[in-house]
Amino acid sequence: MAKPLGHTGEFFKRRDEWRKHPMLTNQLRHATPGLGIALVAFGIYLVGEQIYDKLYKPSNQHHGSPSSSSH
Repeated sequence: MAKPLGHTGEFFKRRDEWRKHPMLTNQLRHATPGLGIALVAFGIYLVGEQIYDKLYKPSNQHHGSPSSSSH
């Protein structure tokens, strides 16, 4: 059970209530609503691209003309 705050504790509790106002908490989350989902999707894309590149890596043999460049 919490002990009573007393006169000084009540004074500071009232002065700090503004810090817990809904407009001040989670501001970044409300300012960027889809950022978390976008970062997860982008991370999955990067991992998928790396896996795809390893599975379908072009061979070292060149089947085309020597002047053609491959990326």
